[in-house]
Amino acid sequence: MENDTYGGAFMYHMEDNKIAIGYVVGLDYSNPWLSPFEEFQRWKTHPNISWYFKNNHGEVNAKRLGYGARAITAGGLMSLPKTVFPGGALVGCDAGYLNVSRIKGSHAAIKTGMLAAESAYEAIVAGRQHDELSAYPEAFEASWLYTELNKSRNFKSWFKKGLTVATLMNGFEQFVLRGHIPWTLRRDKADHTYLKPAADCPKIDYPKPDGKLTFDRLSSVFISNTNHEENQPAHLTLKDASVPVSINLAKYAGPESRYCPAGVYEYVKNEDQSDRLQINAQNCVHCKTCDIKDPTQNIVWVTPEGGGGPNYTGM
Repeated sequence: MENDTYGGAFMYHMEDNKIAIGYVVGLDYSNPWLSPFEEFQRWKTHPNISWYFKNNHGEVNAKRLGYGARAITAGGLMSLPKTVFPGGALVGCDAGYLNVSRIKGSHAAIKTGMLAAESAYEAIVAGRQHDELSAYPEAFEASWLYTELNKSRNFKSWFKKGLTVATLMNGFEQFVLRGHIPWTLRRDKADHTYLKPAADCPKIDYPKPDGKLTFDRLSSVFISNTNHEENQPAHLTLKDASVPVSINLAKYAGPESRYCPAGVYEYVKNEDQSDRLQINAQNCVHCKTCDIKDPTQNIVWVTPEGGGGPNYTGM
């Protein structure tokens, strides 16, 4: 999948209003010491951001109400998987129909839902209930949504070449060429392949949370109302239980303990002082960052049983 990003968000209550703030980190970062969650906390301390949470006396007068995180497929048209299969179809953000250049996806979710529904209706009327909805992707390619996403297909990929290049080229493609672009940028590396050995990167020391503007992971997960039945099958497993310690910890300093925004992955000591990876699956907020960023692709994420997970009542 091209151009995956981690997105974190907090909901705050300020006097009579509620505000939601979000932070996005590209998952092709190379420093294993980086923590998207901690970067989000540090970002809130910037004067231009913290100003929104303070009163006239410079005191934080906002109350944290909710927290959530997820991985976003930001590659648009270049990231779309096969969207139909026998008995079902992928629509909206599940498929990756986000227009990242406009930071909009609701209209795409509605349109693809309509296209899929129309195709399903035609299939049922024709007695083809068990076939793939081939009419759905065909209808998408003939729609205004395809035209819209096609015009911005290079937007995110240009940023892999630097902010200056991205600004100039996106401006040229959209304002000069009006989206009629004769070239297409393609990526040949998955996000997890960008991670460098920890010894080759500067270690990042993040400040402790103050409990007012910045917070720790576990208290944030608590207000996401995440819940999984204790006796359900584990939805997070490892292909090889030895890999986290022998490779991830030894070479990358255990990045799963940092890229996970919910404290699911934790390195603990055995009785003989050897290390092991403990998976706290009950904390999972289903962001799927681990499935994307694990440098050894050893983590297997599957849909939990019974609809367990976060319940974003305040967001």
